Amino acid sequence: MNTLATPKSRNKWEILVLIWIAFFLNQADRQAFNIVLPLIRDDIGLTDIQIGLIATIFNLFYAVLVPLGGWLGDRISRKWILSLTVIFWSIATMFTGLCNSFIALVILRSVATGGGEALFGPNYLPLLAEYHKKTRAIAMSIVQIAYYLGVIASGWLAGWIGQTFGWRWTFLVFGAIGIVHGLIMVWRLKDGPSTKESTVATTKTKEKVSLLDGFRAIFTTPTACVMAFGYASLIFVLTGYLTWMPAYMHENFGMTLADAGFQSMLWTHCFAAAGILITGRITDMIGTKRLEWRMYIQGIGLILAAPFILLMGNSTELWLASIGLAGFGFFRALFDANTYVVIFDVIPPKYHSSCSGVLIMFGFGIGSLAPIILGAIKQFASLSTGLSVLGIIWLVAGVVMLAGSRIFYRKDFLKLQQNSEE
Repeated sequence: MNTLATPKSRNKWEILVLIWIAFFLNQADRQAFNIVLPLIRDDIGLTDIQIGLIATIFNLFYAVLVPLGGWLGDRISRKWILSLTVIFWSIATMFTGLCNSFIALVILRSVATGGGEALFGPNYLPLLAEYHKKTRAIAMSIVQIAYYLGVIASGWLAGWIGQTFGWRWTFLVFGAIGIVHGLIMVWRLKDGPSTKESTVATTKTKEKVSLLDGFRAIFTTPTACVMAFGYASLIFVLTGYLTWMPAYMHENFGMTLADAGFQSMLWTHCFAAAGILITGRITDMIGTKRLEWRMYIQGIGLILAAPFILLMGNSTELWLASIGLAGFGFFRALFDANTYVVIFDVIPPKYHSSCSGVLIMFGFGIGSLAPIILGAIKQFASLSTGLSVLGIIWLVAGVVMLAGSRIFYRKDFLKLQQNSEE
């Protein structure tokens, strides 16, 4: 049974900080593997396809288990789910540093680490949403910055540790830090109050939420279906970029691993941080008056980012590639700021964790294919060709988001409000 807190008894910004740090460590841990993969490949003797396959299995295993994490979040304490999974995946990360074979990496990195993160993904934003109502979009935008900074920090730190002490120490250090924060979360994190619009969602009601309810809520709500398509397109491109861009910079511009990891992540995520703060603030102001603008902004962001993806993957000069990375980051943030805000606008609150799990499952299930697809393209053609394909995917997804917003969003929002009043 959840131990509910009132907004007065728990500072909503303290909750945000705890979740922010956990999400920062989550993304830093995930990106660390991509940064040191050339060292892992050379040390263990793996092919590009095998490297891509490890990342693919990680994302696929994550996608398969994440609906279970969402279902549990709608039934039991989110505080304990979040705290214990941070500790679990951090332990798995430490043991990744002891791997000596492809199979061991698949088991420790893909299965154990991916499985641990699967329970975290669909629960941290619903808990945050319980504390932040009028500040929901800006709070989620601030947490999203943890993703950007986590990727940047690991881009440099993982590369430096790997080159200085060996790639194994990267995982040992990152895992140890995660365990410490998980213990802090056990101490300080508390479950949130029921949201105003879900006062009927008592503990008794939560116990009746089934594993299929999240799937039913997503795929019977047209706006949520469109969002699932857009989110899958987003994750496919981001997974391909995060997995292979450091190696692209390392090989094409002759950088060290530390510099390649830092440069490939810095411009994208600094500009994304600026973009998401601007977008989060704007959509909090206009979202209640012009609902369609939330998804409009997402579609426009994907369309405007597409040319920059082509630029960053086909430039022969570093400064041109950097411009591509910056534009890619800024405009992708227009999508990031509104994903869960839109979902929570059209889905009943008692299914928020379950639906978050289904959305993540769909996104990472599709996105899991990107590393191995780009690895195959790299091996038989070029990585520039693979990156160009990513730009086309976002262009198509952006058009679909614009159409979905115009046709479905307001109808689904008003339908939910009407059902809530009844």
